[in-house]
Amino acid sequence: MNVLDFGLGSLEAQLWLVLFLSVRCGAALLAVPMIGGTAVPVQLRILLSLVLGYFTASWVTLPAPPPDMMSIAAVLAVLQEVAVGLMLGFVLQLAFAIPLIAAEQISGTMGLAIATSIDPASGAQAGALGTFFGLVMSLLFFATGGHLLWFELLIESYRLLPPGQFAFGAWRAEAVAAFFGLGLAAAAAIALPVVLVLLLVQIVTGLVARSAPSLNLFALGLPAGVLAGIAAMIIALPIMTAQLRGQIAAALEQSEALIQPREAP
Repeated sequence: MNVLDFGLGSLEAQLWLVLFLSVRCGAALLAVPMIGGTAVPVQLRILLSLVLGYFTASWVTLPAPPPDMMSIAAVLAVLQEVAVGLMLGFVLQLAFAIPLIAAEQISGTMGLAIATSIDPASGAQAGALGTFFGLVMSLLFFATGGHLLWFELLIESYRLLPPGQFAFGAWRAEAVAAFFGLGLAAAAAIALPVVLVLLLVQIVTGLVARSAPSLNLFALGLPAGVLAGIAAMIIALPIMTAQLRGQIAAALEQSEALIQPREAP
């Protein structure tokens, strides 16, 4: 029996190549903070990942074709692509969490921990000061062109970590954990000037309340702490902005280091 060949074999291979390359892009867009939130519909993220996969197939020359669609090697390759994409997006997620941690430290010292609002990125309740710091971080990220550099790193990762070559090592996960530790130190450094001013205000308030017991400590301490915290943030805002820009640069450098092949010791 003769079977007619309509020439769809090459089309199927091209569709599988685009789908295979879009897996890493889709996982990265799922984890990255500026697109992975609830504000961006899932359908738009899927469409954007397919578009990036199509352009990646046109721009990047793979050293080897992807494995067969229904093979075990294809399943393992897809899992690796998901891991690489989540890794690239999670580094930025950690960088965007640094100002939120600093804001929680400041708001807790100021007495504004009860002031909450809806976070536009996640849709959950968050501190009002943390939402403000998150918006500042997002504006700095887009104003400095960090999104363009991150997309460039995402495309460059296909050349340095070719899909289906199983070049993903466990040391990259260790590097992400180390970057999280540096992020906690950076959050403490961002909140340190304001926290020190608030500590001095609380010491002065305690001395005044000790010398004049008739004064209401809660009626005096809370407004003084809030006013001193706002004034300290206004004064320290240029320093905080420079530190946030430094964290954006550090996150992009960490992402670049993660996709670089590890040198043999």
